[in-house]
Amino acid sequence: MPFRKIINDPVYGFITVDDELIYQVIAHPWFQRLRRINQMAMANLVYPGAVHSRLHHALGAYHLMSNALSELKNKGIAITTAEEQAAKIAILLHDIGHGPFSHALEHVLIEGMHHEGLSLMIIKELNKQFNGQLDLCLQIFTDQHPKKFLYQLISGQLDVDRMDYLNRDSFFTGVNEGVIGYDRILKMLTVHNGELMVEEKSIYSIEKFLVARRLMYWQVYLHKTVLCAEQMLKRIIKRAKFLKAATRLPLHNFITQPIQTVTLEEFCNLDDYDVMGAIKGWCHHEDKILSILCNGIINRQLLKVQYFGNPVPEKMMQEKIKETGFKLNLSAEETGWLVFCGEVASSTYNLEEEHIHILFKDGTVKDISEVDNALINQNLMGKVKKYYICYVR
Repeated sequence: MPFRKIINDPVYGFITVDDELIYQVIAHPWFQRLRRINQMAMANLVYPGAVHSRLHHALGAYHLMSNALSELKNKGIAITTAEEQAAKIAILLHDIGHGPFSHALEHVLIEGMHHEGLSLMIIKELNKQFNGQLDLCLQIFTDQHPKKFLYQLISGQLDVDRMDYLNRDSFFTGVNEGVIGYDRILKMLTVHNGELMVEEKSIYSIEKFLVARRLMYWQVYLHKTVLCAEQMLKRIIKRAKFLKAATRLPLHNFITQPIQTVTLEEFCNLDDYDVMGAIKGWCHHEDKILSILCNGIINRQLLKVQYFGNPVPEKMMQEKIKETGFKLNLSAEETGWLVFCGEVASSTYNLEEEHIHILFKDGTVKDISEVDNALINQNLMGKVKKYYICYVR
């Protein structure tokens, strides 16, 4: 009897797993850890429904990859059974290197290390554990496979990763602006000269996809309150490292030891629960800064945050530092942990990254930005930048 498992997903319905190796990867403890990593970090403080995990997203991206590969094969694109299996495993594991609270604590818990680099390290270790069965997966994941379109389905402007997180994050936040026509886009995928493209009939669906991404970034991912909460979370970890604040394993080693001494096994045992448990404990820490920040996260008593179109005026910054220092009896250095400014940016379509190419019926190929009467014009291609200040209420 053929191997077959089904998973009930709130976004797509039933997701089918019909490969034993893929099921073994899903069942591995390092993949199951993704259940305990929040997909959207602190966004649930603004959108209470945003409590879905990285495991939700990985399975959703796997489902879209399965559909994409099926469509391409139906159009006569040569994809072997081994390549199909490897591409599905690659998308399942594309985010396995995320640490607690995903992007919010990237470069904070492990300084200077991208989650993509950690994902690659973990996949290589899993390949050893699976006796080399992930060799082809590694080739596709690192863009070393001759069929470039398989890599583009995992990482590109129009990859199944983005399709799932926009659709899924929209579903769990209730923000309808993020809804995309993913099913139509998948139907319109094709391969031309070895590159992933979309047929011209999907132009409007692609434009909707890009606009949805723009709106989701400013309405959800870079919402000012979400931004403030995630900045507070970063400062909690940085302050704890500064103080070498004690907590339980495995987080303790990440806080108190040089990062070179921490093992991959320890990282793969670390999740949101470890960090949140430590934050609850640090609410009563003798250090006033750490205590204020931790109580702020636990009780949703966040710092005040304001967005500006231009850099935050220095006069305003100094006034807030002075007020906070006087109010809480803190030195200027200590106040800097609670009063700070910065900038964030997002672009609708970045021409420096992977392009979205449209294949026309006559065989010509154009970038989405070059299509006649394209919505994605020069103004939308540029980055939108905002400046912020956070301070004690």
